[in-house]
Amino acid sequence: MNAAPRIQTTAGRLAALGFADGARAERLLDELGPEAVGDFALLDDLVRAADPDLALTTLSRLVERDPSVLGAFRADPDLRRRLLGVFGLSAALGEHVVRHPECLPATRWTQWPATGELREEMLLAVGADPDDAEPVAAGVTGGTTATEPGPAMDALRVAYRGRLLHLATRDVTGECTLAEVAAALADLASAALEAALAVARAEVADAGDVRLAVIGMGKCGARELNYISDVDVVFVAEPKEGVDETKALQTATRLAQGMMRACSASTPEGALWEVDANLRPEGKMGPLVRSMESHLTYYRRWAKTWEFQALLKARPVAGDLELGQQYVAAVNELVWQAAARPKFVEDVQSMRRRVEAHVPAGEADRQIKLGPGGLRDIEFAVQLLQLVHGRSDPLLRRRATLSALAALSRGGYVGRDDAKSLAEAYTFLRQVEHMLQLHRLRRTHVVPSDTADLRRLGRGLGMTTDPVGEFTTTWRRHALEVRRLHEKLFYRPLLQAVARLPETEARLSTAAATARLEALGYADPEGALRHIAALTSGVSRRAAIQRTLLPVMLGWFADAPDPDAGLLGFRQVSEKLGTTPWYLRLLRDETAVAERLAHLLGTSRYVTGLLLHAPEAVAMLGSPAELAVRPAATLAAEAAAAVGRHAGSAENAVAAVRALRRRELLRTACADLSGLIDIEEVGQALSSLNDVTIQAALDTAINKVTLERRAAFPTRIAVIAMGRLGGLESSYASDADVMFVHAPLPGVAERDATDAAHAVAEETRRLLALPAPDPPLQIDASLRPEGRQGPLVRTIASYRAYYDRWASHWEAQALLRARFCAGDAELGHEFVVLVDPLRYPAEGISADAVREIRKLKARMEAERLPRGADPALHTKLGRGGLSDVEWVAQLIQLRHAGAVPALRTTRTLDALRAAAGEGLLDPADEAVLAEAWLFASRIRDALMLVRGRAADSIPTPVKERVLLARALGYPPEGTEDFIEDYRRATRRARTVVERVFYED
Repeated sequence: MNAAPRIQTTAGRLAALGFADGARAERLLDELGPEAVGDFALLDDLVRAADPDLALTTLSRLVERDPSVLGAFRADPDLRRRLLGVFGLSAALGEHVVRHPECLPATRWTQWPATGELREEMLLAVGADPDDAEPVAAGVTGGTTATEPGPAMDALRVAYRGRLLHLATRDVTGECTLAEVAAALADLASAALEAALAVARAEVADAGDVRLAVIGMGKCGARELNYISDVDVVFVAEPKEGVDETKALQTATRLAQGMMRACSASTPEGALWEVDANLRPEGKMGPLVRSMESHLTYYRRWAKTWEFQALLKARPVAGDLELGQQYVAAVNELVWQAAARPKFVEDVQSMRRRVEAHVPAGEADRQIKLGPGGLRDIEFAVQLLQLVHGRSDPLLRRRATLSALAALSRGGYVGRDDAKSLAEAYTFLRQVEHMLQLHRLRRTHVVPSDTADLRRLGRGLGMTTDPVGEFTTTWRRHALEVRRLHEKLFYRPLLQAVARLPETEARLSTAAATARLEALGYADPEGALRHIAALTSGVSRRAAIQRTLLPVMLGWFADAPDPDAGLLGFRQVSEKLGTTPWYLRLLRDETAVAERLAHLLGTSRYVTGLLLHAPEAVAMLGSPAELAVRPAATLAAEAAAAVGRHAGSAENAVAAVRALRRRELLRTACADLSGLIDIEEVGQALSSLNDVTIQAALDTAINKVTLERRAAFPTRIAVIAMGRLGGLESSYASDADVMFVHAPLPGVAERDATDAAHAVAEETRRLLALPAPDPPLQIDASLRPEGRQGPLVRTIASYRAYYDRWASHWEAQALLRARFCAGDAELGHEFVVLVDPLRYPAEGISADAVREIRKLKARMEAERLPRGADPALHTKLGRGGLSDVEWVAQLIQLRHAGAVPALRTTRTLDALRAAAGEGLLDPADEAVLAEAWLFASRIRDALMLVRGRAADSIPTPVKERVLLARALGYPPEGTEDFIEDYRRATRRARTVVERVFYED
C-alpha cells in the first residue's frame, strides 16, 4: 500500500525557498497583508537576497513605519529589487531606511553623481554655500561641540548614508565594478570631509587666516575605500598674506581637530568614521598640522621607507586643493627616490615582519586583510615593487592597487598570469570585505565562523547551491594562491630576465632585475643574476626544477643575514649534487628542507663549507629528528667500526673518523642555527664528539705503533681532557686541551713504555692535524706539568711525584677541568682520584693562595688582551667575559669544593649553580654571571659559524656586526640592540666579579 502524499506547509515551502526560519517568514508575510502574501514577484526578490530572513525583517519594519512602501514596490519593480538586495546584506542600511523612509526616492537613481555634485550635496546638508572658496556651515557656532553636536552634523550623517544606500543598491545589483564602488566611496568620503571642514570653520573664529589642505592617504587617497574604514589623512597649512605663521598653524590645528570631530563624534544619527592622522610625520607624537616646508624637511631628513610607501597614496581630498596639489607634487619627488636611500633594504625587511606581526592572535586563519594570503600581502608586494621600479618607470606611479598591478604586469615587473591571479584574488577579497562591513557598517576584516553569516556572504557573492561550502572553498583557494604568489612575486621575473627561453610577454630588463635584487638585500646583484642564470638556463629537467625552486628560495635567501652568500652556496651545493636524483626532488617536495637550507647557507659560511665537502648531508635537514644530537655511544661504535675497516692504514682510518666528525659538526651547527639546541647542549655535543674522535685516533695510533714495534703495546694510556673540552664546553673553534698519562704493564721497563706512549701521543696529534677537507682537531698539551718544556707523556707515578712537590696554584686551578676522555678508563679514573685532593683541598686554599690567584688574574687582564682589542667587546678576556666568570667559579671551587661535594664539577655553570644552591653565591649574582657567560659563549660560536674562522672579539665593521647579530636572532635593524645587550650583560657581570672575586 502506497504512503499518503506529504502535504507541505507554507512555512515548509518558505524554508525550501531559502528562508532560515520558515514559520517566522510566514508570520511576517501575513502581517504585511494579503496583497503581499500573493505578490510572487515580491517573494521572488526576497528569496534572491543574500539573507531572505533579514530582508523580510527589514521590509516588515519599514512597512510598519510607511505602509505606502508596498505600493511603491509594486509600481517600481526595479526599486523593490534594489532595496531588498541591500536589506538582505546590510542590517545597518536597513535601519537607516526605516529611520528615514524619505531617502527611498534616491535609490531610484541609477547614475552616480560626479565628484563636484557630491561635494555640493554634502555642503548643502550642513547649510554651507558650495560656491564659496571656503564654505562655512550654517547654524553651528555655539551649538556644536564634542559632547553636544548640532543639527548640521546630524544632517551630514543622514545625507552621507543616503548616498551610501544609493551606492549599495548599485553595488548589489552588479551595476558597477569593485573599482568603481571603491572610488565612489572615496569620493563620498572626500565630500563628507569638505562638509566637516565647513562645520569646523563655523567653530573657529580666525578660520579665514590660513590655507588648510587635507591630504587623503591610504585607501581614501588611492580612491579604493571600503564601506566603513578609518579615513587616513595628513594636514598641511600655510598662512595667508600678513598672518603670523605660528598663529596660522594654531588656527589650522583647531580647524583640523574640528573637522575630525565632526566626522567621528557620535550623534543621534551615529558617527561617520574615525579620521586618522597618524600617518603624519612623527605620528601621534608630531604636530597635527605642519607647514609645507616642515613636512618636506622631515621627509628629507628623518622619514623611514614605510612613510614613503604611505605617500604613494597621497591625494588632495578637501580644503585648499591648490595647496594640496603643491604638497603632493613636492613629496612625489622624494617618494620615487626612496629606494636609493640608505637602509632601504633593512626598512623593507622590517616592514615585511611588521605586516606579519600585526595579525591578532587567534584571527590569522580568518583575517582577510592581515592574515596569510590576505589583502595586505598583495598591497605590500605591489607597493614595494612600485618603490623599487617606479624610480625609473613613471608608468608605475599609480595610487590604486589594481591599476598599479596592471602597470607592473605590462612592464614585465610581474608575470602576466601572476598579476591576473592576484587581481582576481584581490577583487574577491575586497568584495568579501565590503559585505562583511555592510552588514553592521562596522570596521571588520574577520570572516565569521557562524554558519548563518557565512551563508549570507556566499549568497551575496552569487553562490546559491552550497553557499557556505562554495564560499569557504573559494576563499581558501584565493588565500593559498596569494600566499604562494606573494612568496615568488619578487623573484619569478628575475628568472625570465636571465633565462634564454621564448617569452610571450614583457621581460624584466637586466637593470630592473639588478635594482630589484639590490632592494631586496643582495649586495652584489650582478653576481646574483649570474648565479640565477647558471642554475636555471637550459632545457634540462634539472634547470626546470630549479626554475620552480628558485623564486621561493631567493625570497628565503633575502630573509637570511647574507643573501649573496646563501645564493652562491646554493649554486655550489647544487653543482656538487646536480646529477644526484634525490637532491632537487627533496628540495622541491619538502618545503621545510629547502627553507632550512636557504637559512643555513645565508647565515653560516662554516655550514656552507662543511656541506660543500659532504653535500649529501643535505638529506639530514628533512626533520628536527634528523638534526638531534646523536648519543656518544652510538658515535663511538661507528668510529670504532671505521677504524676497524681501515686497519691497514692509519691515515685512511682517521680520515674516515674525521669525515664522521665533519658530519656531526654539521648536524650540531644546523641544529644550533635552527634553534633546536641551546649553547650548553652545543658545548656538550661538541665535547662528546671530540672525545669520540680522540678515542678513535688514539686506537689507530696504538695499532700503528704496535705494528711498527712488532710487539705487544707495553703500557696503558689515557687522555685527560682539560680546559673547555674538560668542562664539556667546547666551541666550534676549540682546540682539544689534553694531558697524556700512561702506566707501564707489569714487567715492562719504564723507558720502553714511555717511548711507546710518546710515539702514540705524537701519532695521535699528527693524524688529527693532517691537511684534509675536514676541520682539524688540534691537540694542545701545553697544560701538562712544566708546560711545553715538560715531557708530552708522563707515567701516573711521575704525575704524582710532580704534583706532590711542585704543583702551583694555577695548576690546581687548571685541574678543576680535568676529566677522562679517551684511552684506558681505569687509568683515567686513577688520574682523577690522584688530582682530586689537589683541586679540591680539604681545608680550602690559603689566603696567600687567593691573593696569588687574584694577582695572576689581574696580570692576565693587563697583558693577554690583544693589542687594539676593545675590552668591552672581547668575549674571552674582556670585562665581564668568559674568563671573568670562569675564574669566579674556579676560585669558589678551590676554596670550598673540599667541603662541598656539589662543587666538584668540571662545568662552569654547574659550579655556579651549586655555589648558589649551597649559599656560597647570591642567586642574583649567579644569574648575572650565567647570563654573561652564555651570551659570550653564543657570540664566540656565532663568530665561527658566520665567518667560518675563529675569533674572540665582536667585529668592528658594520656589515660583520649585522651578520653576527642576525645569526644570534636579532632583526636587521637590531645590531645596536645586540651590542648594547652584550655591554649591559658583561657590565653587570664585571660588577659581580669585582665584588665576589676581588673582595673578601
